[in-house]
Amino acid sequence: MADGFELFTDRSVVAMRVNGELKDLATTVTDADTVEPVTIDSPDGLTILRHSAAHVLAQAVQSINPEARLGIGPPVTDGFYYDFDVETPFALEDLKPLEKAMDRIIRQGQRFVRRVVTEDEARAELANEPYKLELIGLKGHPTEGAGSHDDGESVEVGGAELTIYDNVDPRTGETVWKDLCRGPHLPNTRMIGNGYALSRVAAAYWRGSEKNKQLQRIYGTAWATKDELRAYQARMEEALKRDHRKLGAELDLFSFPDEIGSGLAVFHPRGGIIRHEIEKYMQERLIAADYELVNSPHITKGSLFETSGHLQWYMDGMFPAMHLDQETDADGHVTRQGQDYYLKPMNCPFHNLIFRARGRSYRELPLRLAEFGTVYRYEKSGTLSGLTRVRGLTQDDAHVYVTPEQVRGEVASQLEFVLETLRGYGLDDFYLELSTKDPEKFVGDDAAWEEATETLRQVAIESGLELVDDPGGAAFYGPKISVQARDAIGRTWQLSTVQLDFNQPERFELEYTANDGTRQQPVMIHRALLGSIERFFAILLEHYAGAFPVWLAPVQVVGIPIAEDYVDYLGDVIGRLKAAGVRAELDASDDRMQKKIRNHTKLKVPFQLIAGEQDRAAGSVSFRFRDGTQENGVPVDEAISRIRAAIASHAQVTSAGQI
Repeated sequence: MADGFELFTDRSVVAMRVNGELKDLATTVTDADTVEPVTIDSPDGLTILRHSAAHVLAQAVQSINPEARLGIGPPVTDGFYYDFDVETPFALEDLKPLEKAMDRIIRQGQRFVRRVVTEDEARAELANEPYKLELIGLKGHPTEGAGSHDDGESVEVGGAELTIYDNVDPRTGETVWKDLCRGPHLPNTRMIGNGYALSRVAAAYWRGSEKNKQLQRIYGTAWATKDELRAYQARMEEALKRDHRKLGAELDLFSFPDEIGSGLAVFHPRGGIIRHEIEKYMQERLIAADYELVNSPHITKGSLFETSGHLQWYMDGMFPAMHLDQETDADGHVTRQGQDYYLKPMNCPFHNLIFRARGRSYRELPLRLAEFGTVYRYEKSGTLSGLTRVRGLTQDDAHVYVTPEQVRGEVASQLEFVLETLRGYGLDDFYLELSTKDPEKFVGDDAAWEEATETLRQVAIESGLELVDDPGGAAFYGPKISVQARDAIGRTWQLSTVQLDFNQPERFELEYTANDGTRQQPVMIHRALLGSIERFFAILLEHYAGAFPVWLAPVQVVGIPIAEDYVDYLGDVIGRLKAAGVRAELDASDDRMQKKIRNHTKLKVPFQLIAGEQDRAAGSVSFRFRDGTQENGVPVDEAISRIRAAIASHAQVTSAGQI
């Protein structure tokens, strides 16, 4: 027998995978075990690094404020956080002293030592930590009383046994701090190095539920090296400049009026044009791909969602019921019982009813139904984030009904359709994620799930794109492939999903007449290409930093006369562009020409057409582009032709050399 310290001498190895399970390097293994090294710069290694940094943060907080009570501290994408119950909320100026305290702990090289404990032992050792005691009580029932997400809890009580990690002083062997945790962790704090930083503070409800107390959260990030940290911070600075909420206000695209409610957006004229173009291109693609467009109401009787299973599996994400249709007589006696209606969170049950509205033949399949359907989901207020997480969203939803023999070919066709359409919006860096069954939350039998999952896996592999597994990430009715797209600064966004569903057709008793005259059950494919229009709008806005390609730009051309004498001449040019379908405006304001140029540059208009005496005499205009370059003396007919060609090409034009 040996442990990881004996097996691996490479100092970049921070943990190991034993028989497929992540373990500390101190874990004892035998010759019968399959052991793989986990390096600090690998995805698993970075997760362990970040989780260890979260523990050091918590230790630092309690070293400064011993009265702080511990919540949870999980790793998250690119970083970590830890929640605390403190009397005075944290402020940004608290982060520097905390980083200094963390530096001292890191330099000490404290060892992370894992101990298995009984529930009684854990309660005795953590008697002063009420939130830890609550988690101990939830062992085996991790979602009781929680909000919609419990990932943070699983890092503490998600394993088969209760464990505590001691932070041990290497000189004295004394335990200087401890925390309830599943692990694994780095061998010691020194391995965190100097590639970490604390970033911000926030408030967060305990266990994600507004019914619980609001705690104080500190966020941080951690990387294998200082250089990687600096590169990440540079990306974050760029991301801040591209924040769609900031750009949405600066470019007058959308807003969230308090009078309407949280998570409910209104699109202003400029934003409405962009949204229209996004939807228009999508509709053109749908019709060309033999989809049929349908429409469904925003509200329905609760019985529909009982049939679909949403009331059983998704009620926490739905708005409360509205009890309607009850009638009473003059004496107040109920003469007609009312019933519950719900705002729809999904479109699929409605499409099932459209399929079932009349008899269907195998000759009609694949039947592709598509809808830009607005749905409503009761996202918790703490999870709302601009257009990327809203309560009212419009899905470009499609449901495809196929015979079992058509499944594989249709899934492959759908994936190809998805990728080609996304490329049309200017996204072209993708990988795939396969979400499989959550053993605690699914309907249907295991055999159907296995068949569906294997079908999706084979189609994904044949696409040639990188495939990443997402264990347990599927919806309750079937597995899915999701397309993950990287934007202009390397961030990953989940966009399109293709889901196989062997269960909804059975629940709705959907049938078609097969070629042998028998009644057969179709297989259902759920396909959302953009996810939601709102979220996709935000993604494109940040991807392009507000400088949309010409076809999407709310104003494609603005005319700027050098002086008032040339307003009529340039107005005629703008009129011809408008007649050709170009979104063009003339700036005939009293502002000086240079101010006009600055204003429209800030609004990221693709083309500024400038005209003076020389242009009027020659029947030409001067182009000014987003990067400040200019092309003079372009004949008006040629200018119009080039602008229309740039719009039709969907290309991004920033300089004279691109048009």
